[in-house]
Amino acid sequence: MKLEAHGNGAIAACLGDYSLALGMFSPQAADRAEGLRAGLPIASFSGARPIDKEIDFLVRRLARQGWLEYALRVSPQGEDQVVIEPQVADYWPQQRALGDTDVLVLSRFAYMRRRGSEMVLESPRADALFRLCDPQLAAALALLATPQQIRRFRRQDGFPGLDVLALLVDCGILFKVEAGNFGLRTDEGDRHLIVWDFHDLLFHARSTEGRHANPIGGNYAHAEVMPPLPAVRPPWPGKKIDLPAAAPAGEPAVSSAATLMRRRHSVRSFDDRQPIALAELARLIDVARVTAQWESKSDFDGGPTVSYARRAYPSGGASYPLELYLAVNSCEGLARGFYHYDAAAHALTAIEVKPQDLQSLLTGAAGAMGVAAPPQVLITLAARFGRVSWKYSSLAYSLILKESGVLMQTLYLMATDLGLAGCAIGSMNIDLFARMTGMDFHVEGPVGQFALGRGRPDDQSS
Repeated sequence: MKLEAHGNGAIAACLGDYSLALGMFSPQAADRAEGLRAGLPIASFSGARPIDKEIDFLVRRLARQGWLEYALRVSPQGEDQVVIEPQVADYWPQQRALGDTDVLVLSRFAYMRRRGSEMVLESPRADALFRLCDPQLAAALALLATPQQIRRFRRQDGFPGLDVLALLVDCGILFKVEAGNFGLRTDEGDRHLIVWDFHDLLFHARSTEGRHANPIGGNYAHAEVMPPLPAVRPPWPGKKIDLPAAAPAGEPAVSSAATLMRRRHSVRSFDDRQPIALAELARLIDVARVTAQWESKSDFDGGPTVSYARRAYPSGGASYPLELYLAVNSCEGLARGFYHYDAAAHALTAIEVKPQDLQSLLTGAAGAMGVAAPPQVLITLAARFGRVSWKYSSLAYSLILKESGVLMQTLYLMATDLGLAGCAIGSMNIDLFARMTGMDFHVEGPVGQFALGRGRPDDQSS
């Protein structure tokens, strides 16, 4: 990212082909902003002078986009001890107050790894990644695999990381525990975290948008190092057994179910002159309706009674964790807005959201499909993660994703049968959804999206 200052006082941030206007500034502020290339101490613009306020406004706007890095420098030569890379928009480093008797431990979701020639410390819960430039600091942080009192670090001559510890606590990479109570704090202050395995939470946060700054999507990252695999696997050597035709003698060449499967295809643009109707939408999402409810004792001694609700598609252990949320852009008989589908009552409940968030959700779906116009209806498949992970270990998130794929195909077939058009979307912003619903990303969050509308008569999508 680079800053461009124009003669009229306007400053813009440029990232590739994207440009963001940051506002109008005085010539003195524009000159001072050049210092951001090498780094400006936060204290240098925390005063009350007009130029300080201008630089603070500029820096806060950049921070809101997640376009700043924060370096903690300790040596007289200005060497970095740690560099903080924001992973979410609007991150700003905060240091939590720490006392000598406070006991800290690493989050069980934190991990240290090599990235190129660097060591980084991160967590799917954290709003920032910490690039560790000081080997002594990296070694000391490894001690926090077990609870340690702050005074232990203060006693180490030349220990460089006390300020870093305060920043890590704010990010949730470190957390405070009561002495002797470490084994009981697997929740880390949030009971919903108890049911998450490390690899599941990491996969959820890193395979979606919103909680990391890594490239995502079709960027052909390995195009220069290996050729693409063929569309059809080369056949195995050996004798081949030809299979009989799909339809036995005397029956239609292809069944209605097979015909539906072959007609199914993805459609990314829709006929805005003919929006989908509420009755059609109701028939489509009826496939997610609850068809039966019952209770049963857990299959282990002393286990509680568990409630179940069957739907028209399969689910691991009959858990059915998926919920449908509808972002309606254009639907005859239904106002533009954000809705939750009540699968037991077969009804929609309106959720009040900010108009700009609704637009961001719809625009993001259009961007993921590579088209300009948003879909008429965007269905977000959100999972109540604890519904599955309460029972299953190591494969809970895998089961949720498999069920998401099953429901996607079911929506495709229903859309095809109703003469509608749809497209599965693999990229979604989990932080935006959290903001719209008011639920933490690890409690209930998106695992898939499906764009829906009426196709154009001349559509040739596939």
